[in-house]
Amino acid sequence: MANLKDIKRKIGSVKNTQKTTRAMKLVSTAKLMKAKLAAERSREYAIKINDVLSEISYKINKYRVGGIKSRFFDINDNPKIVDIIFITADKGLCGGFNIQTIKAVNKLLDKYESKKTKIRLKAIGKKGIAYYNFKSIKMYDKKVGISSAPTYDKASEIINETINDFLDKKTDKVILIHNGYKNMISQELKILDLVPIKSFEEPSSVSTSMIEVEPEDNTKLLDELAKKYFEYNMYYSLIDSLAAEHSARMQAMDSATNNASERVQELTLEYNKARQGSITTELIEIISGVEAQK
Repeated sequence: MANLKDIKRKIGSVKNTQKTTRAMKLVSTAKLMKAKLAAERSREYAIKINDVLSEISYKINKYRVGGIKSRFFDINDNPKIVDIIFITADKGLCGGFNIQTIKAVNKLLDKYESKKTKIRLKAIGKKGIAYYNFKSIKMYDKKVGISSAPTYDKASEIINETINDFLDKKTDKVILIHNGYKNMISQELKILDLVPIKSFEEPSSVSTSMIEVEPEDNTKLLDELAKKYFEYNMYYSLIDSLAAEHSARMQAMDSATNNASERVQELTLEYNKARQGSITTELIEIISGVEAQK
């Protein structure tokens, strides 16, 4: 009978867990809808400004336009110091969402360390910070509470610090990494060489826009455009990462709810078998007692 009580207690415990995971799934679904809408509204602008800056970079480097000198567009194939900004979640229970980003960061660390390039890690999100603290890997900067509640002002503050170091020649390259939203059931790892601004690799890929870069163009104007490019990419990465986080958590909680349901069925079957066994044992004892009295 004690065994039956244990099984019944386990069933109750699993059912309570199931209620929690189901509720968390509903919360994540509601949050995802809001974050997804914000990401979709920003995506087109982010793509367009990236295309414009890439085209300008291509034309400056391809045609060597005189009179325009901006460190933002100077291609550097052998950087000595690289800033890696990566975004992870502040909260857990979202499956392999954070692991994908961390794996990408580790891969870049191995790549640049093999070239004797100095890496400055800039972590956004508690989960990434906790991982590298555990590994005793030094981080140049740590930000918490931003990946879970991104704003344009916070994004600007983060990226402007990094860009100022780049302009002061304290760094030679900035890479931005995050796990972005693809659809309701999957995420997409995104790695952006933020600065120097990457140009189109092939002439055929250059858009047929009316953009012309002339020697007399105001470099200050290009720098202001580049500043918007940096700020918006940082902001978009944060909200894109947040949408992906809610998507991953929704999937994780859905999977946990289904697993709990399967476990309840298994325990119920085990309970019924144990109960039948207990009844059978009692019947045998009764019959044996009756036979003994004859």
